[in-house]
Amino acid sequence: MEGGIGYALGAALRNKITLSQGAVEQSNFNDYEPLRIDDMPKVEVHIVASSAAPTGVGEPGVPALAPAVSNAVFAATGKRLRSLPFADTQLKGA
Repeated sequence: MEGGIGYALGAALRNKITLSQGAVEQSNFNDYEPLRIDDMPKVEVHIVASSAAPTGVGEPGVPALAPAVSNAVFAATGKRLRSLPFADTQLKGA
């Protein structure tokens, strides 16, 4: 779950794939920057007891994160963020 949240937060805040003449411009982590460990917020995961068989739990945090960040920015500032990644220019005016 923590890894999924980190992946999703990086995608929501900074990861962007761009194309030039039909080719992807990003080639490695020097120009496609994932969330770095010092950027990762504290995440608390609570495991709920269940009699169900265990399954993977990393992916469920990914799709909900960007809407949650967008809603939090809206609640704090009244500004809607509607395109990904949420570039610094979008956040600076918030």
